[in-house]
Amino acid sequence: MMDMKPRDVYIVDGARTPFLKARSQPGTLSASDLAVQVGQALLARQPFSPTQLGEVIVGCVMPSPEETNIARIIALRLGCGKAVPAWTVQRNCASGMQAIDSAMKDIMTGRHDLVLAGGTEAMSRAPLLYNQAMVNWLAGLWAAKNWRGKLKQMIQFRPRYLSPVIALLKGLTDPTVNLSMGQTAENVAYRFGISREQMDLFALESHRRVATAQDNHRLGEVLPVFSPTGTYFTEDDGVRRDTTLEKLATLKPIFDKKFGNVTAGNSSQVTDGATLLVLASKEAVKKYKLPVLARIVDVAWAGVDPAEMGLGPVYASVQLMQRHQLQCEDIDYWEINEAFATQVLGCLAAWESEEYCRDYLGLSTAFGKIDPNRLNVDGGAIALGHPVGASGARITLHLAHILKREGARRGMATICIGGGQGGAMLIENTSEVRA
Repeated sequence: MMDMKPRDVYIVDGARTPFLKARSQPGTLSASDLAVQVGQALLARQPFSPTQLGEVIVGCVMPSPEETNIARIIALRLGCGKAVPAWTVQRNCASGMQAIDSAMKDIMTGRHDLVLAGGTEAMSRAPLLYNQAMVNWLAGLWAAKNWRGKLKQMIQFRPRYLSPVIALLKGLTDPTVNLSMGQTAENVAYRFGISREQMDLFALESHRRVATAQDNHRLGEVLPVFSPTGTYFTEDDGVRRDTTLEKLATLKPIFDKKFGNVTAGNSSQVTDGATLLVLASKEAVKKYKLPVLARIVDVAWAGVDPAEMGLGPVYASVQLMQRHQLQCEDIDYWEINEAFATQVLGCLAAWESEEYCRDYLGLSTAFGKIDPNRLNVDGGAIALGHPVGASGARITLHLAHILKREGARRGMATICIGGGQGGAMLIENTSEVRA
């Protein structure tokens, strides 16, 4: 296998659900429900049967207890059949991108010709957990051998034992540095002197761009989903068309209440959603006469200080571009996942800083300045939401559509990752498969 020439890998199609903002109660659709609905519509328009897929790979961070190895559940519900293997990946916010990377490597090495890959998340369904005191009390109750022992244990109960552990907050906190993701965003803001007004302006522009994209039908990858309650959703519902800089300025900081500037308004939203892509080899493209949306050129992963996890895209993107001897101006469009406004602004500041690039990236000069008109041109996660398992797949799929729409050549999709990592995927627009 080491002597084999890597095969080209193509994105031939893809789709996603509307991203649905978490409200005051769990959403009506589970993570597997979301993926199955979008997967059914996506596979129904393919010239091959779901049983002809080589495998199914899905990223998901918080599947429910009923969704163990959620990719396998999704594959079976999609009619892929018992013979098609499926597996789940978890790389925090980049789980959907990791799924694509894993699928790409299996196609490159000749293991498969067709793979369904992407990510899904129902963040609104993140569970409430018992705290340790309650767990210990219950363990004592269950271990009691007779009614006297059970009575003795029961009278030791204290109301504070009922205080729940919110799994979502636990999951969004880095245990190695004991900081929430929002606090790491405050660290990035402090390092680069990013102001509250800059954050809010970026957030406002994200909402404006998504609203414009919706109005001009630039989000064609979004397919409707239907709830068991009889309601249905046709577009992302977290977009605030009426927001203004003045309204954003009234919101209070939530991660550093005394000195911070990161608010709910300039952060990504807690959201449910799924994104799936069909990846194919050149042989499969020709065999089934598949359209080609884009070619995946390469992927890079990088580690960074968990306390500044938002800077992960800086490292991963530079690593990837050095490998292919590309400069900043060689990338036509960028998609940087908007975990926080200050996180994206911090990445831009790092790339523009000669000192930072020299001291941390080993470059002789600044990486360069990214044209804001070529960055997240249709908005991002501040307006759309960030269902963590799906976002890496969403930005990759949408970037492919942008390159096709604009007749551009190269695009970079990059994402920060809780725990101190960054992922970057370089894709190329190609309207036909080279012989």
